[in-house]
Amino acid sequence: MKIGFIGLGLIGGSIAKTIRRVHPSARILAYNRTQEVLNQATREGVIDEAAWDITPAFSDCDYIFLCVPVVTMKKYLRDLKAVIGPGTILTDVGSTKGDIHETVEQLSLTSSFIGGHPMAGSEKVGYSHSTDRLLENAWYILTPGGNVPIERVSAFSEFIRSLGALPLILTADEHDFITAAISHVPHVVSASLVNMVHELDGREEYMRTIAAGGFKDITRISSSSPQMWQEICLANSENICTVLEAFIRKLTDFRFAIRNGNKEKLMQYFSECKNYRDSFSDDVSGPIRKEYRLYLDISDEVGAIAEIASLLAGARISIRNIGIVHNRAFEQGVLRVEFYDGKSQTRAAEVLTSKAYRIYEDR
Repeated sequence: MKIGFIGLGLIGGSIAKTIRRVHPSARILAYNRTQEVLNQATREGVIDEAAWDITPAFSDCDYIFLCVPVVTMKKYLRDLKAVIGPGTILTDVGSTKGDIHETVEQLSLTSSFIGGHPMAGSEKVGYSHSTDRLLENAWYILTPGGNVPIERVSAFSEFIRSLGALPLILTADEHDFITAAISHVPHVVSASLVNMVHELDGREEYMRTIAAGGFKDITRISSSSPQMWQEICLANSENICTVLEAFIRKLTDFRFAIRNGNKEKLMQYFSECKNYRDSFSDDVSGPIRKEYRLYLDISDEVGAIAEIASLLAGARISIRNIGIVHNRAFEQGVLRVEFYDGKSQTRAAEVLTSKAYRIYEDR
């Protein structure tokens, strides 16, 4: 199997690393505009061959992942059309699909293109933040071109499943409306909350100082790339505006109930919200994956963190991240430990509790 990549940022790098882990015999070819990224990926053994342009080396790829901004997609599709063979499937990882499929139709590539959107990510960007676990249990939406044979769609869907993701086939229109509601508008809301607090905060900046817990969780995605989200909003503007109008109506309902002291309405709104939100599964990750973490008290002495890491390693529990919490979300608990899944988090809590550590779980 030969896989090509155009762009090795957070998503491209993560997919490449996952392929290397799951399909070690696959040959991976990559182009990236920054040479140092290609050098790093080569040193790490993630890619087998670095390309400095769109060359005939891509002609015999089984799949080519376009992991570049939507605004540059048309150029790369045009360049690839000139070199790929009839057996190559082109795919992308963009957050919007309408514009991309229009370009694919204009270039007569509808028999070679399967749109893709891995519903996983991070507020971080770049190859240095990529990981071979980013796709685990994440929805991976596929939007096939109208002339792609069904057997090739099925084969690509199974390939995506082999990477640990959960493929879901939709039309481009369905994708763009759904992601407007569960991804794009939430980012707009998050950004609006942060800007609101920024504007309302006083000279002493007490709001920024004590912001923690729920506020940080709901606004974490605001640290994502401003340029990327500008492009998403412009590419999916109609759907985003439709969903925003529905959200504004909901906010208006809340304001009316609060201003009029309508206890029954407020209870109804919050109860309906809780019931629906509690029905969500934690087994599948969203655009920003669920964090499995716990906080614990530790003594201020040399080797305290190393001792905890050793205990967890001894129990064969993998740690995703570990560090000191400077702005505490809890009254105590200065060390935060993050895990890859809920089972690891639960097991870690058992191990540390058995050693008399006081922990605070955060689900």
